[in-house]
Amino acid sequence: MNFVEFEGKDPEDAISQAIAHFKVPPEELEIEIVSLGSSGLFGLLGGKKAKIRAALKATAQEIKPATLAAEPAGQPAPEAAGEENLAPLAQEVLATMLEKMGENCTVQGVQKVNHIQLVVEGEDVGLLIGKQGQTLEALQYLVTKIVAKQTQRKPRVIIDIESYRERHKQTLIEMALRQGEKAKRSGKPVTLNPMNAHDRRIVHLALQPDKEVKTKSRGEGLYKKIIIYPVRKKRVMEVVNDLG
Repeated sequence: MNFVEFEGKDPEDAISQAIAHFKVPPEELEIEIVSLGSSGLFGLLGGKKAKIRAALKATAQEIKPATLAAEPAGQPAPEAAGEENLAPLAQEVLATMLEKMGENCTVQGVQKVNHIQLVVEGEDVGLLIGKQGQTLEALQYLVTKIVAKQTQRKPRVIIDIESYRERHKQTLIEMALRQGEKAKRSGKPVTLNPMNAHDRRIVHLALQPDKEVKTKSRGEGLYKKIIIYPVRKKRVMEVVNDLG
């Protein structure tokens, strides 16, 4: 493989640059972490950028059709329903990382149907969440990559601290509903701040039942903006005009 190096303020920023460079989805890239960068992991120390190496997967196009044919719609992939429990490994990886960071906390891991759930508990662990969950996302990404590297699987790891995931989800839903009402009142599109794919999905689903608005993602890379559009009521206005 012909690897290319990319630098960014954190691993996700460097990966975004790799995606833009190769113009393919992240799952079609082979990515290696060279350096985490002090600001990327801790969110406190500056001066050192994160660095990754990325290359196109040589067999990406060959694997996709076979995977789709072997996995009927609505059925879990073999790894998801697999016999091997990867939670202990993921738990050990995260616990080791936190220990090296000087964090005094415990990690509990559980193998769910379609993901590995890791819960971190301890004093002052809220600092590991970081601004807008960026440190938590970086930890989650690194644990996922390490487990994938050691097992040759594609695990989905979710790390939670102080019920941040559920609180964050509720905050996003409330924000989406407020902005949806704003779009309807003003009759103009409302643009939200850039979000990762997980957060965008929560917003899309929160506004999906409201037939008076529609949502659309715009942008490139891992973080994209969501635009909330008010649905124009042309037919209703035509009827009102005819009656008048």
